[in-house]
Amino acid sequence: MIDTSRFVEWFRSSAPYINAFRGQTFVVVFGGELIAEQRFPAFANDIALLNSLGIKLVLVHGSRPQIEQRLRNRGLDSHYAHNLRITDEQALECVKEAAGTVSVEIAAQLSMGLANTPMAGARIRVASGNFVVARPLGIIDGVDHCYTGTVRRIDHAAIQQQLDGGSIVLLSPIGYSPTGEVFNVGALDVAAATAAALNARKYLCLVGASGLAEEDGRLRRELTPDEAEDMLERRQDDLEPALQECLASAIDCCRAGVRRAHLIDHRMDGALLLELFTRDGIGTMITTDRYQGIRQATIEDIGGILSLIAPLEEQGILVRRSREHLEIDIGQFSVVERDGSIIACAAFHPFPAEGVGELACLAVHADYQREGFGEMLLQRIEDAARHRGIGRLFVLTTHASHWFQERGFHPTRVEELPVARKTMYNYRRNSLVLVKPL
Repeated sequence: MIDTSRFVEWFRSSAPYINAFRGQTFVVVFGGELIAEQRFPAFANDIALLNSLGIKLVLVHGSRPQIEQRLRNRGLDSHYAHNLRITDEQALECVKEAAGTVSVEIAAQLSMGLANTPMAGARIRVASGNFVVARPLGIIDGVDHCYTGTVRRIDHAAIQQQLDGGSIVLLSPIGYSPTGEVFNVGALDVAAATAAALNARKYLCLVGASGLAEEDGRLRRELTPDEAEDMLERRQDDLEPALQECLASAIDCCRAGVRRAHLIDHRMDGALLLELFTRDGIGTMITTDRYQGIRQATIEDIGGILSLIAPLEEQGILVRRSREHLEIDIGQFSVVERDGSIIACAAFHPFPAEGVGELACLAVHADYQREGFGEMLLQRIEDAARHRGIGRLFVLTTHASHWFQERGFHPTRVEELPVARKTMYNYRRNSLVLVKPL
């Protein structure tokens, strides 16, 4: 039996994403493992759904397992240097066979339209061609990589024409040179270059891992390119090679102008839909602009702020605030919004006569703690205080004194509070007073 209430709730909550993504270009890259492990049929259903929602899709497939199998069938060994395949003439034949076979299989799966299946009535058109212009990688440290190539440019105008015509564009890890040669090019390189050339809305990289996890196993849902690069350098010994490659590609893609890159576990059924149409997703996003960006609160945010701080008020961590109190002070609040929900907030109350300001009502939703939103709000309020000539920032807290002290606050006496604030001090709560010079 279908849980109808949950279905209706989910379907309604997906509407903002559907509206936001319609007409946008997504580049999706996946390895040949998706074909080899018989996972592509289910994935094709999700691609068909995205296509029906008006999303313009470029699919880039790899074919490493298929190449390896053909080399073994011919009794040939794989040769690598600098983590890249050395593609001689025999290996190139295997590359072309594998890429062609995988490409045909994908097109066949996307062409299905059987009744009573998710593909019914899809009528997907798949366009392929010589959209990738490549050049030889050449000789590196004395090693000739033969027909291993690198992307020279992407014929983005031709791809865009196909996308505007309603087709899904399918790219293989094959590049073509003006001299008529064929080169074995990495799927990630093709995908990242294509996403940058098309100024894609999203770069979606499917990998056999559940996103990036810290050493304690906690999933990092979102990182900036700099944070991702730092993790890549720190975790080279324990991150899977495929995950490292995808992470490096995502970083390059973001720095080339694509705002958001996602690492998604292809082993999870429906992973693409879960990442795109749920608030938190199931993978890791590399973003150049934390899309939960902090902004000034408005009167429309009061309901969200009340819902956020209510559990903390119940626990006695925050002082209770009425809706009327928030309506008066809403101009002093900053919020962090994620997909229409307020997930963090803080207020700044200046006392310009004394040259001090108060950081108040700092709250982060339990699902988003330890992800840096508290620090982001603190930084915003410190910047606002400096801009107004405020030299010191103070906070009253009953539970988070260590958190503030680790960020430069130190204990002070109640008597050091501004006169107007001192008269409001609640001695029953016995809050600690911490101050930070700016």
